[in-house]
Amino acid sequence: MGRQTMLKPLSNTFLLMGCSTALYSMAAPAGAQAVDYYPQLSFSATKPVAKAPLSAPGSLSDRLSELNSPNALLPAPDPPLPRLAEPAPATQSVAEPVTQPVYLVLRLDQRQVHVYRSGRIEASYPVAVGKTGWETPTGSFEVFHRLVDPGWTHPMTGEVVPPGPENPLGERWIAFWTDGVNQIGFHGTPNRESVGQAASHGCVRMYNEDIRELYELIEVGTRVMVL
Repeated sequence: MGRQTMLKPLSNTFLLMGCSTALYSMAAPAGAQAVDYYPQLSFSATKPVAKAPLSAPGSLSDRLSELNSPNALLPAPDPPLPRLAEPAPATQSVAEPVTQPVYLVLRLDQRQVHVYRSGRIEASYPVAVGKTGWETPTGSFEVFHRLVDPGWTHPMTGEVVPPGPENPLGERWIAFWTDGVNQIGFHGTPNRESVGQAASHGCVRMYNEDIRELYELIEVGTRVMVL
């Protein structure tokens, strides 16, 4: 930096900045201006600075060297976020159609039984009804017993007729009335000529093919209205 001049002890301290990267501390007499001694330089007042050695343990240069080292211990990466379960694809549920129950209306004057569903006639069948003195009872009833290939007991003699083609009850029996002993209901018949007539002892005769079909439409509890 050129020639340095020895100065007397000073009470004010200045930092001398030169071409070198080193820092110089110089003193000036109290009340003196730095430009009186070194007019070609500029000074600024400051407190004494104690510069730590670059190689001091724990210095910034050491930390930078450690971080730049290939063996530097880097912080552990954050654990991966848990993977959320994918929602199951939405399935569109299709409501099954509700089957409306049927009910039966027996018209004695028409000699027909009508099958109603939702207030509309779904099927009609010809029948034979009770003859004079053995009239079919009128009113509102419910089916309480069903039977495939029934046997028959003669109401007068007690004779039992097993199931078969000659059985007076035909292939199906659907009971809707009882006095606690005797029963009245729909049934088939081997006497096809009687269907459409007032010919029975109160029961309702039907063709065997019709009673088979009706049997599949009704169940225990089906309403029966006899008019």
